[in-house]
This record gives sequence, C-alpha cells and structure tokens, in this order.
Amino acid sequence: MKIAIVGTRGIPNHYSGFEQFAEYFCVYLAEKGHEVYCYNSHNHKYQEKTFKGVHLIHKYDPEYKVGTFGQFIYDFNCIMDSRKRNFDIILQLGYTSNSIWHFLIPKKAVNITNMDGLEWKRSKYSPKVQKFLMYAEKLAANSSDYLVADSLGIQSFLKKKYNKDSQYIPYGAHPFTNPDDAILKDFGVEKGNYNMIIARFEPENNIDMVLQGVADSGDKTTILVVGNNTTKYGEYLKKKYAAYNNIVFTGGIFNITYLNNLRYYSKLYFHGHSVGGTNPSLLEAMASRAFIIAHNNDFNKAILKENAYYFSNPAEAATLLTTLKREENTQKIENNYNAIVHDFNWDKINGEYLQFFEQCFIKKNRPVAG
Repeated sequence: MKIAIVGTRGIPNHYSGFEQFAEYFCVYLAEKGHEVYCYNSHNHKYQEKTFKGVHLIHKYDPEYKVGTFGQFIYDFNCIMDSRKRNFDIILQLGYTSNSIWHFLIPKKAVNITNMDGLEWKRSKYSPKVQKFLMYAEKLAANSSDYLVADSLGIQSFLKKKYNKDSQYIPYGAHPFTNPDDAILKDFGVEKGNYNMIIARFEPENNIDMVLQGVADSGDKTTILVVGNNTTKYGEYLKKKYAAYNNIVFTGGIFNITYLNNLRYYSKLYFHGHSVGGTNPSLLEAMASRAFIIAHNNDFNKAILKENAYYFSNPAEAATLLTTLKREENTQKIENNYNAIVHDFNWDKINGEYLQFFEQCFIKKNRPVAG
C-alpha cells in the first residue's frame, strides 16, 4: 500500500510522543515493503529526503513565525500535497489543527484518524480555544473513515459522545535490556540516588505539583526535570524553584538511550500526565524498569493498575517521596516491565496498526455485490 502519515512535525523524532510513534511505525511499514511517506516541517532538523526507507515530504510550517496558528497552515500544506499523490491510506495523528481541512482530504484514500487525548481539557487553553477544540474533535470523529483510540477511556468517550466505533490500539515501547551507567556522570547523578520527571511543560502534566511536593518534603535528593523549559510556563517554574539546588532542570533530552538509562537508574520516577490516552513516556518508563509514582487519574490507572503509587496533590507527592523504597517494590517494577513485553511492545502495536490498515482498505475498496 501507499501510505501517508500527517499531523506531526516529522521524523526522526525531535519533539514528543506522536513523532516517536510516527518514526517507529513508518520504519516498520517500510520494512514490510509498503511505500511510506511522512510529512515533515520544512525546518525539521533532519533535511534528507528519506529516513530508513521512509520518504520524507518537507512542507512549509510557519509555526516558528506566527505560533500555534502556523500549525493550521502547515497541515493545510500537507493535505493539499496529499491530493496529488494517490495515497491508499492517510493516517492523521491528532485532529487539533487538521480536522478543519477534512473536506480537502482526497476521497479515494482511506482516512484514518488517531483521536489522541481530550485536547479541549488542557488547562493551558483559553475557554474560546477549548470550545474550538471540541468542534475540531467533532469534525474529526464524523469526517474520518475510521478512528483509532489509544486508550480504552478514549474509545468509550468516542462511543458515548459521538456514537462512533474506534479501534483500540495503544502506543508501545521497546523493552530496555542493556543498561549502562556511564552517562549518569553527564548529569551529575549516581545510580539509585536521584528522582526524575519527564514531561512537556504544561500545567496538566503536574510538574508544579510534583516539585511543590519535593519542596515541602524537605527531601534533598536530586530530581531531574526533563523537558523543554524555555516556554513561558517553563520559565515560571524555573523561577519558582530557583532556590532549591536539588531541583535540576535538564532541558529536553531526545536521545532514547540516555532517557532509558536515566529512568532505569532513578530512585523514583514521577509521571504527572493527567490528560490524554496512553502516554508514550509512561510506557517507556515501564520498559526501563522505573519505579513509577503517577498522577491519580483513570488514564494512568488503566495502564499501571496496582503496579504504581498515585498522588493527587503536593502533600501526597511529598509523603510518597519520603516513605517509598524502590527495593521494597521490585514486583511492581517487574509487572510493569512484563506488561511491555507482552502487551505494549512495538512489534505487536505496529502489527495491530498494519492489520487494521489492511482491514480498512479492503472494506473501503470491496466491490458492492450484485
């Protein structure tokens, strides 16, 4: 099949979860013999025309000039380009800035949309933007040929809100099997003697809640705060916690080997995400045998079940920080790792996507009997 991936900034990943998935899935499809195209921002760090057998199409993306509105123009450019390429399948990752162009998507192609999380719940958005996102979600749900939900909670929501069926396919992770503590010195930490949190600097990822718990606890253990902190919210947090020498803002880290080793050797790993479906960084933490302390919400609990501890406020985070011992919770750690091996490994997830693509292609192109 001739397949296009739209809705990301491009591959290889230099940003976040959707890009990480796009990278793994595109390469998988190419290895299976499919003709795969991934749309990239014109100013993506990787400027080659192919990546591991995947064709890359760079389109103008003015986000760097005009902010979020530029995403709508970038998606428009990608969708208009797709009209002349005769794709069999177009996979849209998310809907926030591309669903308004749904009427431009080529009719011959099978249009599949991964509905992402409940974007309109993100507190960083104003009420007007949240209202628009609800509208965009409705457009995507009703205009796509088929829907993918990356969590059972999203699948249930789509059925209840729009009476739309969706295919549940979560994200995946690669089991981490080759730890090497050599990179720890680059971050000034020692194995088993630091905590960490990885997230985009957005309020609903509860970095502030975790760091307030750190501050209130009086615990002096170093905590690495991984993520691009040059945003307005990032600057606010850096200023708020500037007096705490044990709170170390590392900036974004996209080297997966570095991230896996940091997670593997950490004492406690905090996961603060509260909006969305199956979060990729959570699965990677499980795959790295991190000892996970997660924000108390249904999305996280659906994945971690009883194999994590949960917090809902700074006081609970502080209590867990000062009372939990990794060595007393090895079974929870192993249970999470085994869940990756058996349920959330990338080979299985990519295979489920490809099988779904094949089924959707057959359904749309099956001759009508009679």
